[in-house]
Amino acid sequence: MPNLLADIPHDLPEERIEVLHAGEGLRIERILSRGHASPPGFWYDQPVDEWVLVVQGAGRIRFENDDRVVEMRTGDGLFIRAHERHRVEWTDPAQTTVWLAVHLGLKRA
Repeated sequence: MPNLLADIPHDLPEERIEVLHAGEGLRIERILSRGHASPPGFWYDQPVDEWVLVVQGAGRIRFENDDRVVEMRTGDGLFIRAHERHRVEWTDPAQTTVWLAVHLGLKRA
């Protein structure tokens, strides 16, 4: 993919996750959201650290342990530690939110 903002479909009935790179200890994803959020009661509990950047659009991430909500807009990045339970609370329904997610510390299966 030469450009993170290229080939974005207009119709996104579901959030789309595209793996851009996967290798020893690292996975990089482009995530496309338009009005999507985590299902009620669902929390991500990932075994590895994640750094996420909003390339375009807006979203909110909620953390379970302190009920903190982080507003994210274009250019905002966030580091999420392994097993820090979180969910996508909201993404902008008027435009596609493009996330760049970098998962660190993966072990080869």
